[in-house]
This record gives sequence, structure tokens and C-alpha cells, in this order.
Amino acid sequence: MTLHTLTIHETHNLLKKKSFSAEELTESLLKRIEKVEPAVKAYITLTPEQALNEARNADRMISRGEMTPLTGIPLAIKDIISTKGTITTCASKILENYLPIYDATVLGKLKAAGAITLGKANMDEFAMGSSTENSYFGPSKNPWDLTTIPGGSSGGSAAAVAADECLGSLGTDTGGSIRQPATFCGVVGLKPTYGRVSRFGLIAFGSSLDQIGPLTKDVHDAALLMNVSAGYDPKDSTSVDIDAPDYTSFLKETLADITIGVPKEYFIEGIDPDVEISADKAIKVMESLGANIVKISLPHTEYALPVYYLIAPAEASSNLARYDGVKYGYRSPNDANLITMYKRTRSEGFGTEVKRRIMLGTYALSAGYYDAYYKKASQVRTLIKTDFEKAFRKCDVILTPTSPTPAFKIGEKIADPLQMYLSDVFTIPGNLAGIPAISIPCGFSRSGLPIGLQIMARHFAEGNLFQTAYAYEKSTEWHLKKPNL
Repeated sequence: MTLHTLTIHETHNLLKKKSFSAEELTESLLKRIEKVEPAVKAYITLTPEQALNEARNADRMISRGEMTPLTGIPLAIKDIISTKGTITTCASKILENYLPIYDATVLGKLKAAGAITLGKANMDEFAMGSSTENSYFGPSKNPWDLTTIPGGSSGGSAAAVAADECLGSLGTDTGGSIRQPATFCGVVGLKPTYGRVSRFGLIAFGSSLDQIGPLTKDVHDAALLMNVSAGYDPKDSTSVDIDAPDYTSFLKETLADITIGVPKEYFIEGIDPDVEISADKAIKVMESLGANIVKISLPHTEYALPVYYLIAPAEASSNLARYDGVKYGYRSPNDANLITMYKRTRSEGFGTEVKRRIMLGTYALSAGYYDAYYKKASQVRTLIKTDFEKAFRKCDVILTPTSPTPAFKIGEKIADPLQMYLSDVFTIPGNLAGIPAISIPCGFSRSGLPIGLQIMARHFAEGNLFQTAYAYEKSTEWHLKKPNL
């Protein structure tokens, strides 16, 4: 039995039967990492000793009959989520030696459930990017084609799942950073409703946009991770006090009670033909499963990209002001005086894309420009949110491609930020509206690269996402395909 290829729910059943131990499973994953990690580069930090200790603890939990669906399950954690006693870098030089003294709430929940942490996954610096090329530690590679990007900013989290270097992972999504790498790597990625999963312990990029969510091998696994992750947290002022259901209860194989909206604004000129063909075929599959398909419109979609690239950099400018070389993180040794130290620390500690977004955000918030840029963008954001509210009066979920193209070559867009930003054009609206969205595999390009389908639902209606995604997944085999590493 090849243990590293199993899903979370398959593994749970086998651990329950004592077919193998959590320690044996973890050793299998560590051997897999040793074999393929030099090519994929999905991790920044590996914690093998900690993982094996946690596996032994999981085995003790199992022997005492204290097993949960995540007990003994080895996971990767995006390196922007605080981990007590393990370096948390945000893939940045400025935090290369930062050691948190507490766990993020979501990680604490996973540990309490008996999950195992294999290490910290690579990402774009401070989650700013769409390719993982902005990492201070170098880019991750797409397991399906090592010359292409795995997506970003949660590229390492997605690549680790696709390469069977973990059984599941946590990523974060500010403008598509879970869903876009999920589509490029051929895995499942869920961005929950804003406020559904605690952000306490998540190092901030865009505080009104950031959400933590799962990347997994199938939809069932995503539901299992959400069952543990979701819920109110008084430590997070943006957490919403609404009971989270058992998401596995929505895993049905019929769509007879689901109406799917297809927005014309997402099937636009310039979309890759393979992506459009795969999405069209997926719609037909949904229809055959009993779904009612309706045409809808989201008229302010065209403004989502410029709105995002005013709001997110403005929030980043504010959030990243704390990295000044005084209290923690990198400090320039060339500090003749305080002002020079500030300037040099930030200039030397941050990468190009982070500095670009800090400057954009600072400009948008500056006196004389605030009303013209940030305030205006916030007003248009409300119009985008209203578009979704109107659309959901006609349908239960909205179906679109996740990305307009399959994965692109490493280096192809790094010199053209605007082209890089356009790869998130279909995912950004969901973040601006704060709604949940999931990406699932729905096909392959002619060159053999995965293509993903995005499903969006109204606030806190993740159940509709799980039902729609699961029914589609059970009637297709895209999620069963594996890269040849």
C-alpha cells in the first residue's frame, strides 16, 4: 500500500482499522518528501522530528479511542500561519528568523484534533503574488510540469498536496491565493466566507480580505478540514458568531435541488480555449445531475481588479508598517541613525513585489488622493457585493472558470506585473464580496496541465459549495489523476 497517495478520509478509515500506525504513515510521507522535494520545492521549513512526535501522540489517542477524522493526518501549513516554536517567515527576508510564541487558532484546533504538522509551505512573500516566484527562498514548481508555476500565493501548499508530500494543507486566500494554485496543481481549494475561520495568528496582508482555507485531494477531505477549522473565535474581531454545520452532511450525489448561475462576464474574449471548453463540459455534467442552469449577470465584474489593487495594497501598506527593524525580524546592520535604519531595513528586508504594493497603497491612502482612490474603490466594492446579492436571488451557486489560463511558465510574467495580476481576475470578486468559493479539477489542457472550475455561494452557504462540488466530482475522474514525478 502506497500510504502517501491516500486521501484523508481513506487514511482515517485505515487508521481506525489499525491497518498501519500514524507513525508509519508519517514516515512514509517524510520519505516521499525526501524523494520529490528537491524538484518541487513545496516547503520552506520541514519539521520531521516534531511530526514523528505528534504521530506517536496520535497513535496514543487512537489506542485510547479518542480518534477524530483528523487524528494522525499529516498536513502542510502555509508559512504565513503562526506556529509556536517553528520559524514563520512569510517567505520574506524580513521574517527569516521569526519564531512565534503562540499557535494560530486554526492550528491549535488541528493539533487538538490530532493532526500532524510536516512543515511550513512555500508562498509568495507576504502572500503577494500569483506564482510563488516572489518567495525569498525561491519558487516552488508545479508537479505536473516542473517548468511551470504552481500558482500563488499558496503555491507551496497546493504543490505539496499535488505531489503527495502531505495528505492536505492550509493556505490563505486574499484575492484567489487558495483557488488559483488549486486549479494550476489539479487539487481542491476552498476559500471560506470572510469571518467563518479565525484569522488569529494569521500574519496580515489585507485584513478585510484574508481568509484561511484547505487545499486537499478531494472535496470530502476539504469538508473534513473545514469541520475542524470553522467556528467563532473571540480572539478575532472579524470572526462571526454563527454555528458551523457538519460539512460532510452536504456531500450528496445529486443536484436536483440546486440552481446554478452562469455569469456572462466570466466567459470573455482572451480566455484560453481549453479552459472554456472544460467549463462548458462541466456545466453539461451538472445539468445531467439534475441542476437547473440559469444565465446571470454580474455587471461590475470588470472593476474588480482595479478595486482590489487599490484596497489590498492600502491595507498592506498599513499592516506592513510594523516591520521597522525595532522589535523583531530583520534589522539592517548599516544603521547610522534611526531614520536610516528604518529605510535600509525595509529596503533590504522586503522583496520587489512587496515594496511595489506598499508604495501603491501608501499613495492611495495619502492626503489629497484618499477620496479619489481608496474611498472610491471601497464604494465600487459595495456595488460588486450587491451584484452577488442580486444574483443569489436567482441561483444557489455561481459557476465560472477559476483562472482564464492553465499554469504558465516560470519567469513568463515576472517582469510584467499587470499580466501577473490578470491571472486572478476570476477569483478576486469573491474576496471583495466576502463570499465562499471553491475550485475543483475539471479537465486538462492540450499540453497536459490541470484546469479548475470555480463555484461560489452566498455568505455562509459553504454547504451549497460542498454539495455541488461533490456531486460533480463523484461523476468525473479528474481529481484521481496524478502527476508523474
